[in-house]
Amino acid sequence: MSDISSSDLAEIESQLKGKTLQIYWYLLRDPDSSVGVREVQRSLGLSSPSVAAHHLDKLLSLGLVEKTVRGEYLLNQEVKVGLLKFFSRMGRFLVPRHLFYAVWLTTMFAIYIIVYNFILYQPTWSVHNLAAILFGAVANIILWLETVRLWKEKPF
Repeated sequence: MSDISSSDLAEIESQLKGKTLQIYWYLLRDPDSSVGVREVQRSLGLSSPSVAAHHLDKLLSLGLVEKTVRGEYLLNQEVKVGLLKFFSRMGRFLVPRHLFYAVWLTTMFAIYIIVYNFILYQPTWSVHNLAAILFGAVANIILWLETVRLWKEKPF
């Protein structure tokens, strides 16, 4: 995989939308295996193999995939543009980056609530404790809402 210039990244970002992004996302799920036109068409429910071929050729012209001698397509380049900037790979899955932050913050908030309020001290309704609970709850809600919003925006 080669380095991509900023002008190439801008071109890729402008072209990587709609069905092309869906197909690229499909290839990202298993980057080491090649796929045929009909497999992509069936897996994504595209209307015809020619639609899949058109978008695969578009990815080929962008340098993101390569065509094997058997006529299948193999992921050649993984780029983080557009919506893809907000996703990280966890094995075979692409998950919103916010998920890590949301899980971490929720864990820390739960530890605070349990340890501070029930193990170390009796529950107090001091201004400091209420402020910590309020800010922790609001931050958790925001992070989880952003995570869900990103998850809903993924191509499929």
